[in-house]
Amino acid sequence: MTDSSTLFGRELRRYRLAAGLSLTGLAELVHYSKGHLGKIETGDKRAGIDLARLCDAALDAGGELAAMVTEDRVEPSSPAPVAEADDEVLMMTFAPDGTSWLVPMNRRQALAAGAVSLMATKLTPGALPAGARQESTIAAFKQLFNQSRKLGQMASPGIVLPTVVAQGHTVRGMAKSASGPQQIELLRLAARYQEYAGWLAQEAGDDRAALNWTNAAVDLADAAEDRDLAAHGLIRRALITLYRDDARQTIELAAQAQASNRASARTRGQAALREAQGHALAGDYDSCRRALDRAAVLLAAGEQPGELALGQSSVTDLTSMVTGWCLHDLGRPGEAAEILDDQVSRIPADSLRAHARFGTRQALAHASAGEVDHACGLAHGVLNSAEVVDSATIRTDLRRLARTLARWHNHGEVRILQERLSAALHVPIQ
Repeated sequence: MTDSSTLFGRELRRYRLAAGLSLTGLAELVHYSKGHLGKIETGDKRAGIDLARLCDAALDAGGELAAMVTEDRVEPSSPAPVAEADDEVLMMTFAPDGTSWLVPMNRRQALAAGAVSLMATKLTPGALPAGARQESTIAAFKQLFNQSRKLGQMASPGIVLPTVVAQGHTVRGMAKSASGPQQIELLRLAARYQEYAGWLAQEAGDDRAALNWTNAAVDLADAAEDRDLAAHGLIRRALITLYRDDARQTIELAAQAQASNRASARTRGQAALREAQGHALAGDYDSCRRALDRAAVLLAAGEQPGELALGQSSVTDLTSMVTGWCLHDLGRPGEAAEILDDQVSRIPADSLRAHARFGTRQALAHASAGEVDHACGLAHGVLNSAEVVDSATIRTDLRRLARTLARWHNHGEVRILQERLSAALHVPIQ
């Protein structure tokens, strides 16, 4: 076994003895077998991050045990470089069965394929200046944008993204043809489309495209002097690093977003929530709580979401929901489950994506707390939503749920659930 496994085992035993607990007592608290914990202490088995967090909380180790495993993991790769918008175009292709692809290529490749000239014969830009001057046209595109956001809660990104890209491209073209206040309004709307496209790309599992769209959105927002969206771009990047388990970058990006004095209180509150999630990944309970408290104050002072809202809009009490999320990562699944039970029940019935995301966390919290039957029952309901929205980020937590439930692989309800989890994850459960 590696030296790190031996060191962790020694520290775990030291904290356990200092707490006056036997292996059996600790096993009952963290819902792992006595034999498994014994092998961890001797260095014969490597501790996973979930077990380290549970032990850390049970033994009041102040993040020391969790940090030992966190630091030993492979450092996540830095975000992929973002291509310059002027060097890259997106080709959208469609198949008869309804599937579609967004294929990035440089302008030379597109011209060689005849794609640009083909589009020019089909869609002429002559009507753009006239359309850009019509308030009714702008209002209609805002309605389309909000409808796309609503559809994104009920359908897979593969269904929504092509429409969002096409509409956003048109709005951006209209902005170039406009002037004065109308141009500013169109630039802001185009930025919202680009930002939403970035989120959909991440949901589809393409972090590189997500970063491209997000950076394009920030550029448009800068042109419209929309500092709120620029700060939100940092929050979006922090979401990518969060799902890579990169606590340090998540905290740093969220802190940068909060430092923007021209961003709204609501956006800075959302950034504080993301910072809290980063601290939870790092096992830092006190810093996480401070960030959650700061978020609660900012979100209470911030304006309600408007017609072009940024961020989560399907959760009524986002601070409480994220608190439940963080408590699980801090190794306190019982506390997390209690909060998430209440908050998930408040999600609107048609917000399938939000239900799948936070419902998975709810099931994960109950599983980590040893409530296997209840976790399986919740998971079946979650999968009804997850199978529809087909989210790469939600699958990350579904994999964690599958790993946690695998500790009870002989349990009847777990065996029944495994087939559905395999289908949702697109891989067999081992």
